[in-house]
Amino acid sequence: MSLTIENCLGNTGYYYDQAGDDAVLLIHGLTGTPAEMKPIATRLAKQGFSVMCPALAGHCGSVANLKKSHWQDWYGGIRESFDALREKHARVYVSGLSMGALMALLLAKEKGERVSGLCLLSTTFFYDGWNIPHLKRKLLLPIVLHSPLKYFMYWNETPPYGIKCERTRAMVHAVLQKRDSKAAEKVGIFRTPAVTIFESNRLINATKKALHHVQSPTLIVHSTEDDTASLNNAHYVAKRIASKKIEKFFVDDTYHVLTLDKRRADVANRMAGFFKQCTANPA
Repeated sequence: MSLTIENCLGNTGYYYDQAGDDAVLLIHGLTGTPAEMKPIATRLAKQGFSVMCPALAGHCGSVANLKKSHWQDWYGGIRESFDALREKHARVYVSGLSMGALMALLLAKEKGERVSGLCLLSTTFFYDGWNIPHLKRKLLLPIVLHSPLKYFMYWNETPPYGIKCERTRAMVHAVLQKRDSKAAEKVGIFRTPAVTIFESNRLINATKKALHHVQSPTLIVHSTEDDTASLNNAHYVAKRIASKKIEKFFVDDTYHVLTLDKRRADVANRMAGFFKQCTANPA
């Protein structure tokens, strides 16, 4: 029995039904929340797209629940969401942020032409941004991930939280300082278990193997100032996917979380324009 859209959303996901043929499946980032995609979702809905953004398995709750989840759980929920959305809409476009972009690529490989187009936001194959300490990334993290330490250690995210906009960053910081029971739903989890990073590495490896199978029209969006993943990630994807239609949109004055930062309206508009172009001129 197939799942309905409502069953796929989880407690914090949402679906804006515009009753048209075109829909967009949004995938939030690792340890993130559907809330981080809402500025994009609302703009897409205003331009006529139905929009769905489910919560990834293990997310938007306790760190303990996150630790229990595996990358296959995250991706499995996205696969089910896509299938539910595809039953109701003739065309489904997919866009993911950071690790969500990797799941979008996996989905395009698995579903083929049923994915009408992709928009990859801050694609993360390498944690090589300017705010990632070189020593921790190159030496300490591999030691932790390849030992039992991964079950006991955590990565605490610090400012700027992937956000250049000072006002938005201050709002995130205020929620984290308050530490209320809804913090994980509002802004995500900022204390990432090492075992979750280990699972993200497994997702990265699986996606690398899938890249040359991806043929969906693709828009690659990346910040020139990304604090988590440099532009090398965008170039890495562009060189390896098999898509005949690839466009790049590099933006400044923003950091990793493009969906919440200063250029979010520009990102949403470019995404909507690209998807409309794909509808008008299908591959």
